[in-house]
Amino acid sequence: MTAGAPALVDARGMRCPWPAVRLARAMREFRDVTLVADDPRAGAEVAALAAEHGWCVEPVDVAGLDEPCWRVRRD
Repeated sequence: MTAGAPALVDARGMRCPWPAVRLARAMREFRDVTLVADDPRAGAEVAALAAEHGWCVEPVDVAGLDEPCWRVRRD
């Protein structure tokens, strides 16, 4: 991974709460993570997790992916 590029967590095919669990695990190591998840509840789970920990979360488009993606960062 290059400096400044967010880590990528691919949680496609996983049902909640697993995308949020995988995100939380990645956030222990990285300050900036992009999560890809196709569970319809993932957006709400990610928002709740980010709010609980004071992380910034925003939906993003990742080239070549049709699934929802979020960028989560610690400030």
